[in-house]
Amino acid sequence: MPQKATKIQSKSKRTTIDAAEVRQFEQLATQWWDEAGPMKPLHRLNPARLGYLKHQICPRFNRDEADFSAFKGLQILDVGCGGGLITEPLCRLGATVTGIDAGAENIKTAKQHAHQHSLNIHYAATTVEKMAATGKKFDVVTALEIIEHVADPALFVSACARLVKKNGLLIFSTLNRTPKSYLLGIIAAEYILRWVPAGTHDWKKFVRPSELARPLEEHGFEITDISGLIFNPLRNEFNISKTDVAVNYFLTARKL
Repeated sequence: MPQKATKIQSKSKRTTIDAAEVRQFEQLATQWWDEAGPMKPLHRLNPARLGYLKHQICPRFNRDEADFSAFKGLQILDVGCGGGLITEPLCRLGATVTGIDAGAENIKTAKQHAHQHSLNIHYAATTVEKMAATGKKFDVVTALEIIEHVADPALFVSACARLVKKNGLLIFSTLNRTPKSYLLGIIAAEYILRWVPAGTHDWKKFVRPSELARPLEEHGFEITDISGLIFNPLRNEFNISKTDVAVNYFLTARKL
């Protein structure tokens, strides 16, 4: 009996929050929208991220990618929204958007910026598992550059999966755990090029595509796309790659 009680108590304490990670990003909360600040890489890759999202979402819901209101009528949840860098474009494309983040300071910045630009976005400082517990479901759930920062990836994937409507989409982006990602994602990005503050990432927490695909399939999803995100130094921009997923990649799954 005592052992069973201990197991139940341990399970109830599971959380996706890594307190150190949350503090790290909250310390940068006021700089989310500074295109020359520590979030500069996210600003630079945002066009590629948004292009990928449109390319996955529009065909699924019979929308025209060239339409400025292509996401009208869709309910989208942006998990780990930070200051709202991708949440706002989703709203501008017509979606009804909810953004959640474990960092209260990040949400404060996101709310202020949305208000300044007259954007109607629902933001909440909460965890994905608490959001899933509400029973709400969305047409699309995005979790971009966040799973590598959580304490319990399995719980994170499970909670995200519960938030997606039948035939809806769940879209992740993260860093692959490869020698190349260590060299480019850690050594180069953090210590040589100084794109992000040193210590932003822990290579051991990077997630291989197979490690993300397997639990999603167990939760009743079909993997519909895996694409890489690569940096083109000649054009000084990020592009989507169908073949190179060794560093950054996207994974899209449809709930069956």
